[in-house]
Amino acid sequence: MAVEGQGQGFFTSRLSDGIAWARKWSLFPYPFVTACCGMEYMSVSSAHYDLDRFGAAWPRFSPRQADLLMVVGTISQKMAPILLKVYEQMCEPKWVFAFGVCTCTGGFYDNYATVQGIDRIIPVDCYIPGCPPRPETVLDALMKLQAKIQASHHSLTGGVRPPGRCNGSLP
Repeated sequence: MAVEGQGQGFFTSRLSDGIAWARKWSLFPYPFVTACCGMEYMSVSSAHYDLDRFGAAWPRFSPRQADLLMVVGTISQKMAPILLKVYEQMCEPKWVFAFGVCTCTGGFYDNYATVQGIDRIIPVDCYIPGCPPRPETVLDALMKLQAKIQASHHSLTGGVRPPGRCNGSLP
C-alpha cells in the first residue's frame, strides 16, 4: 500500500531503511594486504582503535563472506588479475577502500610493473591517502562509508552502487 506522494509503500520503505541500517553496522572487511601499509592496517585493527564500535572488527578470509574489500599496499601488474578475481567473488552489495598512496595512485612506484591506482581494475568507493595512512583517517573513511550506506537505501534484491567516491573520506 503506497503512501500518497511516495513511490514506495510504507512497509517497503521502512524495511529498506532497516536493511541499510543493518548493513551499516555489520561490515565484513576482507584485507587484501600486499605491502608495508599492512602494518598500519594491523594497527587500525587493534583494540586501541576498536573497530567493534563500527561493526567492522571481524575480518573475513574469504571474499565470498566479505562486503568491504580493503586493498592495502602496492599492486603489481601481475597481481591485478588476482585482485579483479577477488573483487568478482564478493557478493553484492560490496565496497572497496584503497588504503595507502601506492594503492590509490601507485605512489612513488611510477614504473611499468606497478598499477597506477586500483581504480583502473576495480571501482573504488574510498581513497585513503598516506604513506601509510593514519588510523584516524581510516576510521573517518569508515564512518563516512557507513553514512553512505545508510543514505543509499539499497534495494531488497541486491545492492546498487551509489554514485560518488571519496578522497580520504566520502563526499
